[in-house]
Amino acid sequence: MQAIFSIYVMMTTNIPMGYAQDIPPNKYGLPVVNTMALYKQLVSADSNQALIDIMTYIPNIRKDVRYATSANFTHQILYPYAGVYLRLPAAKALRAVQMELNEQGLGLIIYDAYRPYGITEKMWEIVPDDRYAANPRNGSGHNRGIAVDLSIIELHTGKPVAMPTGFDDFTEKAHHDYAISDTIIAANRRLLRSTMEKYGFTPLATEWWHYYLKDNKQYPLMNIPFSSIK
Repeated sequence: MQAIFSIYVMMTTNIPMGYAQDIPPNKYGLPVVNTMALYKQLVSADSNQALIDIMTYIPNIRKDVRYATSANFTHQILYPYAGVYLRLPAAKALRAVQMELNEQGLGLIIYDAYRPYGITEKMWEIVPDDRYAANPRNGSGHNRGIAVDLSIIELHTGKPVAMPTGFDDFTEKAHHDYAISDTIIAANRRLLRSTMEKYGFTPLATEWWHYYLKDNKQYPLMNIPFSSIK
């Protein structure tokens, strides 16, 4: 059974056999990294698996992590502190985005990045709609550390530019194909998308703020709590 599961992990995650066999399946049969020991083993074998502290890695980046407060759609504090982490390739790509925007007097503000798998389960209980929340049966790019929720700010004021909606707006106005009459807002949404896509990120159709790397299967789902990463 263990050998069969190891082959399954390799096929579904592109993780080498050498350490894929140690990733235990959860109740849905998904391989989920759930201990720091296993996480460190992955990083030892592949430095791209490392979670990077974005706030120290990218100069002048801002954050507004709502899930570290009760001011979010769950009305619960989901994170013990406002951590912002991404796998190394995602962190490098995001740094390039920030540098390009800085040349225009703009920058990034992060709403969310890596999210422990257990938090995804809590969110699904409240919003069981895969247009706006990840189904735990599949997991999320956030759980893999290669998805980020963000917007653009003006450097001289530190304030976010106008976008179609606020963060975590579960309406059609948040969709990328929603027609916007305000030319400034449309231009802001287009600038964020074009710059993120230039550096390898893919937009989520239903959320203008959500972007992820395409090669997500190279990074296993994780349920490492923030308290262990810090």
